[in-house]
This record gives sequence, structure tokens and C-alpha cells, in this order.
Amino acid sequence: MGYAANEPIERWLSRETPEEVLEPDLPIVDPHHHLWDIRPFATEPYASFEQKVYLCEEIVDDIRRSGHNVLQTVFAQCGAFYRAGGPPAMRCVGETEFVHGIFAMSNSGIYGDTRLCTGIFGSADLRLGAKVTEVLQAHMAASPNFRGVRTAFPSDLNDDFMQGYAQLGKLGLSFDNWSPDFDRLPTLARLAKANTDVTVIVNHLGGQIDPSAPPDVQARWRAGIDAVAACPNTVMKCGGGQMRVGEWEPPYHMHQRDVPMGSEALCEVLFPYYRYVIEAFGPDRCMFESNFPVDKECVSYRTLWNLFKRIAARLGLGESEKAAIFAGTAMRAYRLPDLVE
Repeated sequence: MGYAANEPIERWLSRETPEEVLEPDLPIVDPHHHLWDIRPFATEPYASFEQKVYLCEEIVDDIRRSGHNVLQTVFAQCGAFYRAGGPPAMRCVGETEFVHGIFAMSNSGIYGDTRLCTGIFGSADLRLGAKVTEVLQAHMAASPNFRGVRTAFPSDLNDDFMQGYAQLGKLGLSFDNWSPDFDRLPTLARLAKANTDVTVIVNHLGGQIDPSAPPDVQARWRAGIDAVAACPNTVMKCGGGQMRVGEWEPPYHMHQRDVPMGSEALCEVLFPYYRYVIEAFGPDRCMFESNFPVDKECVSYRTLWNLFKRIAARLGLGESEKAAIFAGTAMRAYRLPDLVE
């Protein structure tokens, strides 16, 4: 039984004509999705998200209905189920505790063959400097699937932050980052160069993707992509180009269209952006991601992975390149178990 709070988005998605699943046997690792119950949240960005409840059964339903061969997933930090009390710096560990419970549910096999949350990245305030080690170790104790953090970075890369960031390398953890402001990418490149033992994972094509952006804005985005791609310890998540950012909504958002766009139409609009990052990083440093349920406001899970498969075909990717961008890169970057058959 679904949640009443989810009805508007489910009703909108139900208006699409389901597409035939492309390459249904292709193994997929979804390296970026959220889980939450944000019904009580009144602050942004949570208040505006249309999918109010997204837990184990909701993502399993999306994956099952999609018809794609999703073998495992990675949970992405989103501020879910923080501890209500205790030291403020440690409250974020509640998110990892919650997600490990979802992993245990999935690992039972009751919810199907897909293994959810075999990788987890959460949050920690790296401005604590070396003291953040206690927080990171608490995450690792809460789940053996914990792989790193996603957080912002200061523009000046000050000493306190850099000392905290260095702890990631010492513990073998990764650093995920996303900002809609792609002008921050050159600074992210500086950060990657400063600690080459930390894998930097750039989320959502590096920033807000507006297909109607003027040429000078697109040129700045490309320059930022090039700066980060030049660092060999960086990888790119190819997704999130379908999402709303703040009050800005793309033309394929559910508030802008009565019926969802299909994968062919989305490919025509978004292909130049995906092509640029995949050619800049190479398929072995790229991974397609769902960014669900955020991107669900614009596209169904089935149509989204069809879009990615159309992009791969249009680029002429070979079998080994597809194996990397759909699963292998994510498995390497997040040190996931080998479930690919």
C-alpha cells in the first residue's frame, strides 16, 4: 500500500506509455540514490521534493517495474534519520545506522535479487580537522558498507578543512561532492590534487544542467569539467541532468509537462552534456547514476536507464566500456562486492 504523500508523483508517472526495456540483461550498479521520509520536513530542499517517502519497498518497486538488471546500489547522503540527541557532530552517524538496516533487509532476499546499499556514503563535518576521525570511525563501525562522505568544501580550502579531509585518505574513504555552481569545479580540482590518495567522486555532471543556458555559461561548465578530469583520482557520476535545482525546473519536470518525456526525446536534449563528460573522463572513470527519487520528478526509473543505454549506443561504446560505465567504475570507486554475473 502506497503513501498518500507520494500520490502526485506516482500519478504523473503513470501517464507515460512504458517503453520497451533496452538491453535488459546488461548488469547495472546504481551508485547514487537516496532513502528518506521527509513528510515532517518544512525546510528546503526537502519541502519541495515530490517523493515524500522513499524507503526499501519504494526503491525496490521502482527497480522491479523498470525491467533493468540492477544488481546492487549505493546509498547517497541526504540527511536522513540523523540521531535526535547526543553530540551534534555525531548525529549524522544515525543515517548510516538507518541505511545499514535497509541493507540488512535487502540482503535477506525477501525483497528480490537486487542488493540495496552495498555501499554507503554519508556526512561528516571535515572542518573539525583531525577530530573528525572519531565521526568517520563511528560511521565505519555502524556499517562495514560505509565508503566515504559527501560534503561541501570551503573556497579557501583552509587548514582545518584540509586536516579533516586528510583523514579520509588515512581511513581509505572517498569524497563525494556536488554543487549546482560548476564554477567551483576548479577548486575541487585543487582539492583532488592536494590529496591524491582520496578518490573524488563528482556528482550529477558537475553542476546544474540547463539545456537553454547561453554559450558562455556552457563554456564555463566545460572548463570546470576539464579541470577536474585532468586529475586521475577523480571519477564522474553521469546523471542528475534531469533534476530540478532550487526553484528552477527543467522543461521535462512534472510541473512543466502533463506527460513524462520518453528516453529518445530526453537523449536529444541532454546528449551533448553526457557526451562531453564521458569523453573528458573516459568510460572507465564514469558511472551512470539514477539520483532517485530526485530525478523521479522528471523521469521514471525504466525510462532513465533506457536514456543511459541510448547515450552509450550513440557514443558507440564497446562491451568493455559499457561494463565499466554501467557497473565497473562504481564497483571500483566504492569497493563493492562482485555480484556481476
